[in-house]
Amino acid sequence: MFFWYRINAQRIISILGSILHLGLTIYVFSFIWNNGTQTLQAGSWEAPFGITFVADSFSITLVLLTAIAGLAVSIFSASSMIPDRLRFGYFPIFHFLLLGLNGAFLTGDIFNLYVWFEIIIISSFVLITLGGEKAQLEGAVKYFTLNFLASMIFLTAIAVLYGLTGSLNMADLAIKVAEVENRALVQITAVLFLIGFGIKAAVFPLYFWLPASYHTPPSAVSAIFGGLLTKVGVYALIRVFTLIFVGDAFLDELLLVIAILTLFSGGVGALIQNNVKKVFSYLIICHIGYMILGLGMFTEVAIAGTIFYLIHDIIVKTNLFMVSGLIYRIKGSSSMRALGGFYSDYPKLSLLIFIPLFSLVGIPPLSGFWPKISLITASFNTESYWGLAAIIFASFITLVVIAKLWAEVFWKNPGEIRKRIKFDYFHKMGKYRKLGFVAPIVFLSFVSLYIGFGAENIQILSSRVAQELMDNQLYIDAVFNNVQNPE
Repeated sequence: MFFWYRINAQRIISILGSILHLGLTIYVFSFIWNNGTQTLQAGSWEAPFGITFVADSFSITLVLLTAIAGLAVSIFSASSMIPDRLRFGYFPIFHFLLLGLNGAFLTGDIFNLYVWFEIIIISSFVLITLGGEKAQLEGAVKYFTLNFLASMIFLTAIAVLYGLTGSLNMADLAIKVAEVENRALVQITAVLFLIGFGIKAAVFPLYFWLPASYHTPPSAVSAIFGGLLTKVGVYALIRVFTLIFVGDAFLDELLLVIAILTLFSGGVGALIQNNVKKVFSYLIICHIGYMILGLGMFTEVAIAGTIFYLIHDIIVKTNLFMVSGLIYRIKGSSSMRALGGFYSDYPKLSLLIFIPLFSLVGIPPLSGFWPKISLITASFNTESYWGLAAIIFASFITLVVIAKLWAEVFWKNPGEIRKRIKFDYFHKMGKYRKLGFVAPIVFLSFVSLYIGFGAENIQILSSRVAQELMDNQLYIDAVFNNVQNPE
């Protein structure tokens, strides 16, 4: 912010800051992996009276993924974002968004979670409208309206929960909610949280704002939105329904139904789209269904599959929206009807793009394949055969959609289109700017390959996270740290 009018300085500070962010996060991740959950009581107010921050395996994994995606998008933004948008404060707002994401993942206070959500919404609303184009403003109205509604429902749920328990600390709530005698009111409160977080996670039938808005901003903004924003809603659902509202058969069944319908509706929506960004937007919705399905089955294997899929999905979706930006910059269009011949013109880039595209499909041994094994296993173990059918259906639809996109964009002979559309600005760029477009895609592609070929390590991480989530007493003990006896 001190270099408001010096765009090049902002670019350098953003990239260096993102590298520092990633380095610090790797250090903290390693510390927590070796030493267990860490807590911080803000202002030295002991739990449950102050604001608590909790870094367990789950939250620090998402902070690490935020740092990885943030670095990639920071580099991509430095090359792809036009100067006029940068002059209106793109980079400061972008880093405020990362701040909100980290805060949401680390907070141990339910009202504080609402505050971080508001920071995310305000920052993302500025990013989605930056530039003031008609399509952006139209998408922003839909985005803001639904997210504002979600915030109101979330705040109402917090108020009811506070009225029931007299506490806002999530570890304290885990103890006190279990003691509330009026289980019907607890269930209604849980449904309010499900609706509020469900809108943010874009689950069925609350997803319509996402495909109407995510394709409107520049690709760098869409990348951070597609990779991380909906995952905050998923994180909140997992955290609340494994810590506070646990063991309710009705809620588990409701989550399963929502997951199945999300998988189906997102897949069908992607199948009928022609715009590359809209295809990816609907696939975000579809694949959120995998994560909610694992939460609904609520076994250790299912939760491990959900965490693995969450890790894979953040990296791949961030990468794919950057890929869409690269395609647009080269071909001048995001419409599959107006595209074609990409492989013949850019064979090396096409092979690079192949990695995130088919990682999304889950072609063995790429990253999308392994978490489905856990989810399928959990479906058999819990006899959730409708869930199993939804997994197979969504996987098949994703394969068809990506095969169609590959055929239209990469293999199709463009014919007359090549003569009419000559937008290839890529050749005219300097080598450093080209590198800024390609390097973050290469970086995230290598991360995806590691997730796929190093699946054993990711499975160990996912299983550890699942064990900690299934035993919420570990979280409670870490927060109170002998300040009080949670029993």
